[in-house]
Amino acid sequence: MKFYLAPMEGITTYIYRNAYNHYFGGIDKYFTPFIASKKMNRRERNEILPEHNLSLTVIPQILTNRSEEFLEITKKIADYGYSTVNLNLGCPSGTVTARKRGAGFLSVPDELDRFLYEIYEHSPLKISIKTRIGISSVDEWENILDIYRKYPLEELIIHPRLQKELYKFTPHKEAYLAALTALPEIPLCYNGDITSKKSYEELLSAIPQTDCVMIGRGILRNPVLVSQLKSSSAIGQPILKKESLKAFHDEIFEGYAAQMAGETPTLFKMKDLWTYLSESFEASDKHLKRIRKASDYTEYKAAVSSVFRDCVIQF
Repeated sequence: MKFYLAPMEGITTYIYRNAYNHYFGGIDKYFTPFIASKKMNRRERNEILPEHNLSLTVIPQILTNRSEEFLEITKKIADYGYSTVNLNLGCPSGTVTARKRGAGFLSVPDELDRFLYEIYEHSPLKISIKTRIGISSVDEWENILDIYRKYPLEELIIHPRLQKELYKFTPHKEAYLAALTALPEIPLCYNGDITSKKSYEELLSAIPQTDCVMIGRGILRNPVLVSQLKSSSAIGQPILKKESLKAFHDEIFEGYAAQMAGETPTLFKMKDLWTYLSESFEASDKHLKRIRKASDYTEYKAAVSSVFRDCVIQF
């Protein structure tokens, strides 16, 4: 089984990835938050700099619906020594899909087909795809699969939900099974709602052919999840330890503090992370409120210390 860390905008940055690899590891591929412009701003460039990704297998992700822009971005990424990029056809956010990007691109299959023809014909790099299964109906999936089978996809990562479902409702596992049949030559990866040993085992029971999974929120709330999934025994199962989690947090905080211009942007990044990290603890709500109200480093560090002092780890 291969394990991938999902790209989550603003969260799974190179600072997070390196700290995660240092303290927990077990990830076969890391995917960057998406690059959306051929101009490639400083934040996007930082994500792909080789010196920021030492000892990690990293796949840059691109979000666009313009073939010329995609190809310009891939050329720049190739200059940094990468061999593969990932096309984002999975983001369900309204601000993205309204512009026919991310999962929104699936709403215009003819345009998507032309786009894929252009990029697979001219890209200097191999291309994998992360996709949803349609916009509003699972009936769309068959046509989307017909398009994908035309091209030499390096890999297809499938989040088997519709764009309109966002991250709600039960994933359509039958759509993943359909892809296994329709695309026998293309490596597939399952993504969606793997948050515990139980949900992982339910996936393998339903789709025993699964040999690759991508996990996002499950890892953010429980950084030892991958180690737990790899453990074959309930006895001696890896547990999340406070000292490891605190060291992990501190490395991320120090990384942002060194990079960001001042306390406010650093705190903004850390508060985003705590949306998920707070779920590592039982009864952490009042502490999370203190963290969110913190206006400087002194208040923030005091709030964080109270979480680690007063709350019990639940994983």
